[in-house]
Parts: sequence; C-alpha cells; structure tokens
Amino acid sequence: MLIGRIVRFYLEGFRSMTLGRTLWGIILLKLFIMFAVLKAFFFPAYLQGDESEKEASVATELTDRATTETHHGTD
Repeated sequence: MLIGRIVRFYLEGFRSMTLGRTLWGIILLKLFIMFAVLKAFFFPAYLQGDESEKEASVATELTDRATTETHHGTD
C-alpha cells in the first residue's frame, strides 16, 4: 500500500536523525513560544461574554471603523 510505504519512509527518516531531531525540537519550542506565550501577553481577548455581547462588540467596532474611514477619506 502506497500510504503505508510513505508513512514508514518518514518514520524511518525521523528515527535515524541526529541533528535534525534537535532542530525539530528548537522549531517546536519556538512555535510554542510564539503561539502560547506571546498570545497570552500581547493579544488580549477582546471578545468576552456570551454571543450577543460578542455580536454587539463586533458591530460597534465595525461601524466605528467605517465611520472613521469615511471621514478621513473625504478630507
């Protein structure tokens, strides 16, 4: 079966790695830092609450931005 051969090919390649295993560890660590740690500190959750509160917040933000862009575009 072709899919089985492909999976075995990659598994054997990862098992025989020495330097590559360390590099993959560094890559995974960097991804974890970028998505987990930085998100928690620099990207606060603006949308809190139930669905109706989220909808109202998004609608207000969109209309405020549209109004601001319209006024700045006509200057």
